[in-house]
Amino acid sequence: MTLYIRHSLLIILSLIFIAASSCSKTNIPDASTIGFVTWKPNQPEVWDEIIRIFEKEHPDIKIKRQVGPHSSTEYHDLLTQKLKNKDDSVDVFFMDVIWPPEFAAAGWAEPLNNFFPSEEQKKFLPAPILANTYKGSIYGLPLFIDSGLLYFRKDLLKKYGFKPPKTWDELVEQAGIIVNGEKENNPQLWGYSGQFKQYEGLICDMLEFIMSNGGRLIDPDTGKSLIGEKKALDAVNFVRKKIIGKTAPVGVLNYQEPESLSLFTQGNAVFMRNWPYAWEVSNNTKRSKVAGKVGIARLPHFQGGKSFSTLGGWQLGISRYSKNKTRSWEFIKFLASPRIQKRLALKASLAPTRKALYNHKDILTVNPQFKDMQDVFLTAYPRPRSPYYPAISNVLQRYFSTALTHRQMSIKKLANDAEREIEGINKRFSLSKK
Repeated sequence: MTLYIRHSLLIILSLIFIAASSCSKTNIPDASTIGFVTWKPNQPEVWDEIIRIFEKEHPDIKIKRQVGPHSSTEYHDLLTQKLKNKDDSVDVFFMDVIWPPEFAAAGWAEPLNNFFPSEEQKKFLPAPILANTYKGSIYGLPLFIDSGLLYFRKDLLKKYGFKPPKTWDELVEQAGIIVNGEKENNPQLWGYSGQFKQYEGLICDMLEFIMSNGGRLIDPDTGKSLIGEKKALDAVNFVRKKIIGKTAPVGVLNYQEPESLSLFTQGNAVFMRNWPYAWEVSNNTKRSKVAGKVGIARLPHFQGGKSFSTLGGWQLGISRYSKNKTRSWEFIKFLASPRIQKRLALKASLAPTRKALYNHKDILTVNPQFKDMQDVFLTAYPRPRSPYYPAISNVLQRYFSTALTHRQMSIKKLANDAEREIEGINKRFSLSKK
């Protein structure tokens, strides 16, 4: 064989090898990137750890997080803008418990029936499953459930011979006595902390006051507003006169969850209304001055009424415009798995949506309140389920905020004005469907 031929064969063999290598590389799938849109979490380190675990176990999938505002209202605005624009960088997103009907009706959320069959749904608490169902299809997988709870300084209640209050009047009375008695020890102490800023959390708090007085926001059958009825008006008037600036500082009108929790963990509130996650923070010695001194109970009610907690919680949905729905479901399934829900319960005090976890020894050891509060989670009351709830929410937020902030204004007139707006929303959307 001549040198020329030998050289030519070497070149041909090299080209074949390069071509084969190139083909083999194109057959190796690149890592898929899942765009995950989420609010700003209360425990970022827990979520960082969970993402790391997922990516380690799924090396072909990378999670790209887009972290929005903490406020549910502001996060809703950010997310819906992306979905309206059919932004395909959004694959998986968190939904507040009130959003699935809206997202389904708008065509933004992918129906999950093929991924999440009815037999699998039965492993979850019924209330969040119902909240994620719209016209026979399910649009979200519930990750954790929330309901309003009363946190209290058990050391101070014990010192003054009190048990957790059953009624709102008892809470105001106990708070007044304790605050007055602790003036020398802590002149910064207030009786109550809650969420009263104009955002979705305000509706959650006010719904609990109104329901515990026998009132309601909306008739679930007709969609008619009921905020102008006497029981609802009396509850709003109680908050205006007995809570804002009296039992709680005027500053609560600007409080969301973090601010209300900060007042409590700094040792400057006797009582606090918050979600289950606040238990871990309140009892964390690195984050709370009252760790080990915190108790938990049902929210109070008015005389003749009964306690109600607003149903809260967050669900995971898939964008209708995602180009990677199957792998998006892999990520969602991982987050809602028993071991990750257990991790969220142990490290973030987030109440699971899986029924079986309420009998888990490890979870109940760290979160003993889950055992006592399980019936609260099971019976938490939902906000109005409507595809146009955001428009109704906007009216209710403005009504409650104005009623609590402007003491000179008639609550009855404000309620009547809000009812007319809600009636107009119902008519407008009804006509648009025809």
